[in-house]
Amino acid sequence: MVEQFAGTWTLASSENFDEYMKAVGMGFATRQMGNITKPNLVIQVGADGVISMKAESTFKTTEIKFKLDEEFDENTVDGRNVKSTFTLENGKLVQKQSWDGKTSTLEREIQEGKLIAKCIMDDVVAVRTYEKAA
Repeated sequence: MVEQFAGTWTLASSENFDEYMKAVGMGFATRQMGNITKPNLVIQVGADGVISMKAESTFKTTEIKFKLDEEFDENTVDGRNVKSTFTLENGKLVQKQSWDGKTSTLEREIQEGKLIAKCIMDDVVAVRTYEKAA
């Protein structure tokens, strides 16, 4: 089921992302870069069950490797050290990030051939839509 996420995805639209970045505690300069950067998201699924998710942009490229249902340490693009866990729930790839008593959830799902990423922190929800690269 996670194979449907594999491929290269290009950011097409972003709604309320600045508010989400504020909610997780990003500073002004980092938010400015986050607002103008249009990353490619490259997702690969290995035969061993290891999933690779790479965010590529002119600003910064980050990569995480993980297995479903296994917690791991992640250093986010804005420098937060979080504990992350990915699960597959009703066709959605759900990531929970926990740090300093806070929790953020990122839900990724495929809708009409597009990857929709919902970034949730408390009552703030951002929606980022990616289109599959040709």
